[in-house]
Amino acid sequence: MTATTDGSTGALPPRAASASETQLTTPVTAGVQEAAARAVRRATDHLLSRQDAQGWWKGDLETNVSMDAEDLLLRQFLGIRDEATTQAAALFIRGEQREDGTWATFYGGPGELSATIEAYVALRLAGDAPDDPHMAKASAWVRERGGIAAARVFTRIWLALFGWWKWEDLPELPPELLYFPKWFPLNIYNFGCWARQTIVPLTVVSAKRPVRPAPFPLDELHTDPALPNPPQPLAPATTWDGLFQRLDKVVRGYRAVAVRRLRKAALNTAARWIVERQENDGCWGGIQPPAVYSVIALYLLGYDLEHPVMRAGLESLDRYAIWREDGARMIEACQSPVWDTCLATIALADAGLPADHPQLVKAADWMLGEQVVRPGDWSVRRPGLPPGGWAFEFHNDNYPDIDDTAEVVLALRRVRHHDPERVEKAIGRGVRWNLGMQSRNGAWGAFDCDNTSRFPNRLPFCDFGEVIDPPSADVTAHVVEMLAFEGLSHDPRTRRGIQWLLAEQEPDGSWFGRWGVNYVYGTGSVVPALTAAGLPVSHPAIRRAVTWLETVQNDDGGWGEDLRSYKHAGEWSGRGASTASQTAWALMALLAAGERDSKAVERGIEWLAATQREDGSWDEPYFTGTGFPWDFSINYHLYRQVFPLTALGRYVHQEAAGAAPRTEAEGG
Repeated sequence: MTATTDGSTGALPPRAASASETQLTTPVTAGVQEAAARAVRRATDHLLSRQDAQGWWKGDLETNVSMDAEDLLLRQFLGIRDEATTQAAALFIRGEQREDGTWATFYGGPGELSATIEAYVALRLAGDAPDDPHMAKASAWVRERGGIAAARVFTRIWLALFGWWKWEDLPELPPELLYFPKWFPLNIYNFGCWARQTIVPLTVVSAKRPVRPAPFPLDELHTDPALPNPPQPLAPATTWDGLFQRLDKVVRGYRAVAVRRLRKAALNTAARWIVERQENDGCWGGIQPPAVYSVIALYLLGYDLEHPVMRAGLESLDRYAIWREDGARMIEACQSPVWDTCLATIALADAGLPADHPQLVKAADWMLGEQVVRPGDWSVRRPGLPPGGWAFEFHNDNYPDIDDTAEVVLALRRVRHHDPERVEKAIGRGVRWNLGMQSRNGAWGAFDCDNTSRFPNRLPFCDFGEVIDPPSADVTAHVVEMLAFEGLSHDPRTRRGIQWLLAEQEPDGSWFGRWGVNYVYGTGSVVPALTAAGLPVSHPAIRRAVTWLETVQNDDGGWGEDLRSYKHAGEWSGRGASTASQTAWALMALLAAGERDSKAVERGIEWLAATQREDGSWDEPYFTGTGFPWDFSINYHLYRQVFPLTALGRYVHQEAAGAAPRTEAEGG
């Protein structure tokens, strides 16, 4: 095995065989069609049993232990950490530690320095001693990789809150940033919405530079305890990195001369910005990290813990906690009920559930009630566009997203609702909003339009994950598919989206997946969209995609792709242990491409049928969702249920979708 640049080996990570995998050795005695139909029935029953009484579905959203560690650090900072919560979090964090003492950011992945540091500190808070074997192994690994000094900026901010790192050795982020006009580079609306929601409160933290008494030293995480903060060399001035490093030095100098009245006004502006964007349930954007930093920022600005804004914010953080049967407590980075519900609705409808089935109608009712009908941050770029999108989470009216809106419309079209006029009006608003959010290049991003400036990624502060929201193939494909089903295949805006997708195809025939892992997800999204929009299955782009999918099919008949494809595309593109969700994505593309009777489809269907559990579910420890490519990965626990059911249902019913596209006349 050869080592890759991320410190992992070039081979697939080892894993223990699950109960579902052992079934692969059992031959499928019935025909493929019969096996698929049986799997559809069991999967349908399982998914129906998981619907909430209000009509929604929601699977656990698993990320990594940084969420749990930062939750404990927040509670320590605010003075509200309790022993029961601490020990429950520690139980989960210990259970995620790898044999080499590290913590990874996805199942089977390599140890990650910042996640390991944060997990280690959390366990110190829980009382684990530095010389405990599991702790000593972790700290030794951290020192070998450069110690705290080599960690990402966000990790060092958390440590600076307790004096374990110097604020002076962190990039400066002045609150006056909020005064940059919208046309100015690096204004806050040049950042993606998730970064914007985090950066604004962090400008307050950066200005205040608070330090709480450290409950213990962390010398064991420095390469040299006598010199914990070694100076970092500057990149050449002729490079972008060098330019922005020197810009940071200028901003640091500004701190010393900042006009007090201007600084105070900027902090007040930041406070208003944060409070105005708090959702009705107390969260911020339905995402845990912005909520954490917003609570800290407001606390530093004088909001006490009993203030209604703070009380609601802290209560919202508790709702991100998943308590497991063993007493462990896992923190979700966010929650995905709208996304899960529309995907479940599509899966059940495409599996043959009657369009007027009571549970589908109940799901439609719930989705209709979740439509966002007021302006949000997206209005900055589209001030005249009426609202009408859907968000990802329970409460997130400020940031509806284009992807959810497209899939909700596709889901609603599959339901025969008792109030069709209400459905038509909601769909009309959603379609109009999505069309209005098209970027200049003809494609669609997730939350904003034309959010393509590369300057934010260059900031020394932004060393973790994607901080902008450019158009992506998967989101664009979902919008194009939705527009096709609305009878708008020949609309000039749809055609521009199609042309963009065709131009984005990789030389090997695949498409990059921004919000799912990775080329299998991108290809599984684009091919059904292109054929729904009228491209013949004989089109060269479709044939190249089919060839690529056939080439990367695993020997067991399934498909899989490891997250390392984001860093090593040539080596890992379309390569990885077979998973239920990724196999389904490949099958959805092949079925849309007219390959229902192909050997590749037959083998894929057999794999899904053979690996299904007795209760109708599938096992999937691997992470197939993407927050930030490579840097932040997601295991959507419902993906392993909804996508296999969708693929199997489409196979059984010999269709590429469960609803018929509307005609141009119907689409208006």
